[in-house]
Amino acid sequence: MKTFVEWIKNALLEVQEYLRLVSQVGRALVSRPFYGRDVVQQLDLIGVGSLTVVLLTGLFTGMVLALQSGMTLDQFGARSIVGRLVSATMVKELGPVLTALMVTGRVGSGIAAELGSMVVTDQIAALRALGTDPIRKLVLPRVIAGTVMVPVLTVVSNGVGMLGGMIISVTQLRVAASIYWSNVVDGLYMADIWMGLIKPVVLGFALVSIGCHVGLRTKGGTQGVGRATTNAVVTGSVAVLVLDFLITKLLISVLY
Repeated sequence: MKTFVEWIKNALLEVQEYLRLVSQVGRALVSRPFYGRDVVQQLDLIGVGSLTVVLLTGLFTGMVLALQSGMTLDQFGARSIVGRLVSATMVKELGPVLTALMVTGRVGSGIAAELGSMVVTDQIAALRALGTDPIRKLVLPRVIAGTVMVPVLTVVSNGVGMLGGMIISVTQLRVAASIYWSNVVDGLYMADIWMGLIKPVVLGFALVSIGCHVGLRTKGGTQGVGRATTNAVVTGSVAVLVLDFLITKLLISVLY
């Protein structure tokens, strides 16, 4: 019982410290100095650096989705509407979530390892000694880049996923490309597009800020850096799934 109470206490403490970090990021966003060059660098590292894994994830997700849904629809003689399912599922759910999970695995872990290494080697303390705010210099550029680039990567993933669905539809399901794309357009509504754009903004902010939070709280030398990297991926992935449900529930009540 004592262990469980301690676990709850530590969890609440982590949430409190995370919210404190978020408030510091908010204050840094509206004050100077602003390190624009660092933001551009992080946009490149997070966006361009994650492009390959996002392209592969989107392509094969769309292909599998078309193959599985095509087999099911074929039982009802509705194989031609496979484009509707692919587009709606990719835009509303799989595109944002899988992109966020891939970025969490690649970027969240890297941020935690980088900041954790700076903590255990006293580089963060050195920045403070020189009068530089580590939140403004290290955290804010990464949070801005993640919030901007995850939606961009999601749009790319959605497009590639629909292309993968078309490849399977044409080669395996014998559905003409024109019919497939017509159903892709017909299957999307404005509310779906808004959902597909709002989700990755929130998820991008969450996964990067969690990586920064875990990295800045690293303790225990090099072993602590390894633990921080693992914790960043696990916590970020769970947060993505939980936030996905909460955002979906909220947007369904607002948009539909």
